[in-house]
Amino acid sequence: MTTSTRGAVKTPAVLVLEDGRTFRGRAYGAVGVTFGEAVFSTGMTGYQETLTDPSYHRQVVVMTAPHVGNTGVNDEDPESQRIWVAGYVVRDPARVPSNWRSRRSLDEELAKQGVVGISGIDTRALTRHLRERGAMRVGIFSGNALPDEGTMLAEVRQAPEMKGANLAAEVATKETYVVPAIGEKKFTVAAVDLGIKGMTPHRMAERGIEVHVLPATATVEDIYAVNPDGVFFSNGPGDPATADHAVSVMRGVLERRTPLFGICFGNQILGRALGFGTYKLKYGHRGINQPVQDRTTGKVEVTAHNHGFAVDAPLDKVSETPYGRAEVSHVCLNDQVVEGLQLLDQPAFSVQYHPEAAAGPHDAAYLFDRFTSLMSTVPMEGQRA
Repeated sequence: MTTSTRGAVKTPAVLVLEDGRTFRGRAYGAVGVTFGEAVFSTGMTGYQETLTDPSYHRQVVVMTAPHVGNTGVNDEDPESQRIWVAGYVVRDPARVPSNWRSRRSLDEELAKQGVVGISGIDTRALTRHLRERGAMRVGIFSGNALPDEGTMLAEVRQAPEMKGANLAAEVATKETYVVPAIGEKKFTVAAVDLGIKGMTPHRMAERGIEVHVLPATATVEDIYAVNPDGVFFSNGPGDPATADHAVSVMRGVLERRTPLFGICFGNQILGRALGFGTYKLKYGHRGINQPVQDRTTGKVEVTAHNHGFAVDAPLDKVSETPYGRAEVSHVCLNDQVVEGLQLLDQPAFSVQYHPEAAAGPHDAAYLFDRFTSLMSTVPMEGQRA
């Protein structure tokens, strides 16, 4: 990706999809060139959390809501230390932010962090195209000396695909750090960072959990060196089929029967650890309005998602695995995609969505209580060895 500083409002920009579809608009954020996987997000709020979610690494996010940026950017809501999206696509950017917490405009923040975007295009038409054809590689080109469309298309088709991409270590912490419990400390959790969002350890800290966040390269020995009551595997970017190290480490945790909780990428890792396959969805689930049913209670929740891959596990039966019986605990009501797994013979479960969603909805926040309950009720003697 090459970028320059924020361009003038009328700086031309072109979005080119790998199948040759082209959209022309205006530069938004930094001026330059960027490539990634084109995906769409259906959220009408929470764009700052989306931009700073490490799960969006190497993705160009198309916002389906037509008006974006009206609340500006603040210093309290980022989920990480930087913007991770490869590019940003909006139809009608706010000219002036209007929120008491705003410190600068979204356009300014994108430019400051070198994120190339495009505005003024028909994002509804682009979203419909992605729904019909599927997520695909894309390039955004902006500036007054744009290449011809043939050259741009050739560059897009040379960009790496998301399938087969091993990205977790690129976004994870390099050093272990600790998020202290809020109030009385009740438990210690080792959290493997595969692209963790800042709100996740905070949600655990609110429940009296001291969270030790470990790099994606952490070993089983690293995990048990913190003497954990539970182990957590986070969300993250990339293809779970490449995450052999994380799968091996999770199997080590399952062998010790330590309470285990996984979110998003962590759900896919649990699926692989249990012997299930994973596959790439046509266009994925992204946004904050996805309906999911908790099959253990029958309750339907509105949930926040960002995943382009899913676990291939049977919905209609209990499966036998090397770690006991397992079943699909949650399912997406839009398309019957697996949204959660749980073991029936030991304390391990996961979900494919984001129960920590800072911008909401908060229907699934109870899952952190479920994890706490597991650590409260499972005898830990001998489980940390």
